[in-house]
Amino acid sequence: MNQTTETRPRHAGIYDELLQPGPLALETGVRRLDDGRLLVAVRTELPGCAGRMFDWWFNFFDTTQHIRWWHPHDHVQLHGWSESRRQSGGYVGATVRAVEALGEIPPVSAVLKFHPAESFFGAGLLKAARACGDVSAAVCARIAFGDEPRLSADGDPLDGEMVHLTRDTAHGAVLRSRFLLGAADGCGEAVPEQLGLELMRHCYNEFSCLARLLPSLYYGEHANGEKGPLAW
Repeated sequence: MNQTTETRPRHAGIYDELLQPGPLALETGVRRLDDGRLLVAVRTELPGCAGRMFDWWFNFFDTTQHIRWWHPHDHVQLHGWSESRRQSGGYVGATVRAVEALGEIPPVSAVLKFHPAESFFGAGLLKAARACGDVSAAVCARIAFGDEPRLSADGDPLDGEMVHLTRDTAHGAVLRSRFLLGAADGCGEAVPEQLGLELMRHCYNEFSCLARLLPSLYYGEHANGEKGPLAW
């Protein structure tokens, strides 16, 4: 396991534009940044879903079966969550390890550590977006890949970052996802564009799959104490 004494700096302001609901120049696609990192953008419609369901899902999924519901093709195995999640019941601050493929890229081990979403945005911006309804859920993590993932001294993954933001509409939720891949300090080889394209496809497919089952699962579990609406 490779370690370093500090976490790499984030690309300042790269996520702030996601907080506004209007169209963005890059909603789905990949872009190489000036510092060599690869930005992957994905926009996914989640019909019948809401931000509270999306956030609940990250507190709920806990088994290999759950993640195979999420993506029946690419998700292979869930190794489990860190003890902090089991103690607190919440995903923020916890680490999860799994094995998954990215479309045509064979399965690989991955580790994700979830962080308070506010730390990925400019001061006060996420809170303001929530207050006016432009954002209904925010899930943010740092990520690393491989059997010996690059981690900081305090266990923070160093290969990239992940941001998911939902906005509720009359038809369901709209999900914007961003992945920032590669080391800001230029260490290591540049992440291939093809990997970004396969990650884009993987993300779109996994959340399209999740949208088909999430409302029923959410109401079936009486999540947040809610009972689902009846058709008759």
